[in-house]
Amino acid sequence: MKSIDSNWLYAVASFAVVGSLASCQNTKREALRPNIIYIMTDDHTAQMMSCYDTRYIETPNLDRIARDGVRFTNSFVTNSLSGPSRACMITGKFSHKNGFTDNTTCRFDSSQQTMPKLLRQAGYQTAIVGKWHLESLPTGFDFWEILPGQGDYYNPDFITQNNDTVRKHGYVTNIITDESLDWLQNKRDKSKPFCLFIHHKAIHRNWMADTCNLTLYEDREFPYPETFNDTYEGRLAAAAQEMSIAKDMDLIYDLKMLRADKDSRLKSLYESFYGRMDSAQKAAWDNFYNPIIDKFYKDNLQGEELVHWKYQRYMRDYAKTVKSLDDNVGRVLDYLEKEGLLDNTLVVYTSDQGFYMGEHGWFDKRFMYEESMHTPLIMHLPKGLDKRGDIPQMVQNIDYAPTFLELAGVTVPDDMQGESLVPLLRGESPADWRTSMYYHFYEFPAEHMVKRHYGVRTDRYKLIHFYNDIDVWELYDLKNDPCEMHNIYGQEGTEEITRDLKKELKRLQIQYDDPILNEFPINE
Repeated sequence: MKSIDSNWLYAVASFAVVGSLASCQNTKREALRPNIIYIMTDDHTAQMMSCYDTRYIETPNLDRIARDGVRFTNSFVTNSLSGPSRACMITGKFSHKNGFTDNTTCRFDSSQQTMPKLLRQAGYQTAIVGKWHLESLPTGFDFWEILPGQGDYYNPDFITQNNDTVRKHGYVTNIITDESLDWLQNKRDKSKPFCLFIHHKAIHRNWMADTCNLTLYEDREFPYPETFNDTYEGRLAAAAQEMSIAKDMDLIYDLKMLRADKDSRLKSLYESFYGRMDSAQKAAWDNFYNPIIDKFYKDNLQGEELVHWKYQRYMRDYAKTVKSLDDNVGRVLDYLEKEGLLDNTLVVYTSDQGFYMGEHGWFDKRFMYEESMHTPLIMHLPKGLDKRGDIPQMVQNIDYAPTFLELAGVTVPDDMQGESLVPLLRGESPADWRTSMYYHFYEFPAEHMVKRHYGVRTDRYKLIHFYNDIDVWELYDLKNDPCEMHNIYGQEGTEEITRDLKKELKRLQIQYDDPILNEFPINE
């Protein structure tokens, strides 16, 4: 599914009518060269987008993209963690190939081949604003301004191309959008097509909403997901995690219950975030939170009442943070429409992975389970790409790089491991599209203590191997157990499917050249 060399097609055209037709068709497709805006948020899960799930909140501007374009219903990541996901996106390669496997030990090798570099070489203007989170500085961009590390919600610092760190006043989601629109309007070469990466900090932990949205959703009672009270029977790795809303969600850092006489593991970190606010921001923040803090400590909730309270606060804070994000996506769409750019611009909205909104009693991500392996993916398509509505094929974040390159008329390098989505965007259904996907998570021991694991997912089944300090296999029938509550590995009657899945897992590890196969050989 890589791009076909147009020179070869032109040569064939002189010898055969079929070759001529193919050449004309390919030339037309390469001539698209649309502008590309890639909007990536952090930890925004499909459950909290009303174009995917109407249970919780409304996201009218995101719905606008899906309504007028396409919505991928089987979109996944290869490694559910922020930095690794970003590295997979810009390289089109799995973590073990691009070298960025986890957030705690890795530094991205910026000298390596990336999709933005190839677009720039092909005449595109390239820019990135917002979260980078790859430790090294960006390369391959005509313009960049990035957040150091995770960044801050209020009055955030930005690293500029002069390698200066400057503090900008305001709320981070608004600022990233402001800077992105300023580049589009005032700083780019308007004679060239552009590729702009708008990388938001939102909706990363600890979900600090803009002051104008603090009172939203306070009257909404969010229902527990059906797996909230999971006991993790038959799933040792799931039982060993430290991302439980009941046990691990910090009352001060996560839920903002700051008081001088109270302490928590992450209190000082929250105080540093709060301390960045100016007097007006603090006044608005305190006006909202102080009555909640006073009531919380007065009520002295225990047991199930405390768990329920924590879940409601978590959901409300998360939803308020989404509101600003959705509003700012609307600003970008409005600008493109006003400037006459929308018809020739591919607008991609996605997240670096999914997130748990109480499923299995959790927050965070990392596991190969559905809620975190899934990531939302919606696109507004430029003229020349005719597909509208849902796209059901299984896609991964390594597919974005070859997609953008093919649309730009750039030959996709053979060492990219993703597949271009362009045929799907044209409304085609390739017979040879992938029927299984590979996943590998590395960051352990670390925050949330999710064990290292790899696995394979097909349309119906998922096989996971947790390794390193444990040696545990899990098998799920996603048709009969979509919530992954029942590990059926080793049960009578699963022998054949287990054998087939291990064979497929081994095939994928060989195809993608993952050295883990040498360390943990798969016995079929």
